[in-house]
Amino acid sequence: MTLSSVLPVRAFGRTGIPVSAICVGTAAWGTSSPVHGVTVPEADAVATARHAFAGPVSILDTANNYGDGESERRIGLAVRQAEADGEGPPRDFTIQTKLDRDPVTGSFDRDRMRASLAESLDRLGLDSLPLLYLHDPEHIGFDAAMAPGGPVESLRMLRDEGFARFIGISGGPASMLEQFVDTGLFDALITHNRYTLVDRTADRLLTRASEAGLGVLNAAVYGGGMLAAWPRTTDRYHYAAAPEQLLAAVDAMGAACERHGVPLIAAATQFSTRDPRIHSTVCGVVSPAQLDEAVANASLAIPEELWDELENLVPSEGTWIRD
Repeated sequence: MTLSSVLPVRAFGRTGIPVSAICVGTAAWGTSSPVHGVTVPEADAVATARHAFAGPVSILDTANNYGDGESERRIGLAVRQAEADGEGPPRDFTIQTKLDRDPVTGSFDRDRMRASLAESLDRLGLDSLPLLYLHDPEHIGFDAAMAPGGPVESLRMLRDEGFARFIGISGGPASMLEQFVDTGLFDALITHNRYTLVDRTADRLLTRASEAGLGVLNAAVYGGGMLAAWPRTTDRYHYAAAPEQLLAAVDAMGAACERHGVPLIAAATQFSTRDPRIHSTVCGVVSPAQLDEAVANASLAIPEELWDELENLVPSEGTWIRD
């Protein structure tokens, strides 16, 4: 199966932006990514972005600090090459990024937020963005993020000045993200590692965001790689050693998938893509072939009885991130 496969397209919450069920994730698109355990050559990243422009994927996610800015730079290079060749990206293709804290001082102040955006626009070669997020506010907490002169106020000002059509919040702790959602200030949400086959930490967050009309992206649905292959190639979930009960659940799920002739990674992908509260699922890919595989995994027919079996194998809450 190739990118000629059809992916569902959904309206991204109240923004109305059409997004494909799969979003290209580019967190590993730096010169090296120790967290992801890969090194992605520039040529591979550019080729992957250009492959995405060919469809049916219609959204790509990056951030100011991915690869120390290298992710955005490579995306910008792909955009310029595609435009020079008359091949896109298509008019309705969404490239979104995030405002990041200062890499040295950790500051989220107004000057840093403006500098973060300026750096991103320069690397991407864009004047404005359809979607702009505040990234990882857990590093300063809800109250500091919402304070006068803080990053949320700065993000709203940048939107009002025309640099973004819509604004979102992207981070880790689900309970903190609920606080941001409940302010009513945001149009979009990105959660990661907390709504997967084996961890349902973000379930309430997804419901609240959906009820509020936010566009929702679910990222890291493989938990950092544990759900990407079976037999497992790692004992780490969310970049930390996983408890034995969670490992046992993954192995049982992998065996169940094998009995049904379904790759575990396809079930991990579709656990997210089949949820009506989630508009697009961020899949980290580092080559055109991996992008094709992600589309194929999202398109594979999975019997309902397998979903029932997998649900019965979910480990207890004690193994979840629960933040």
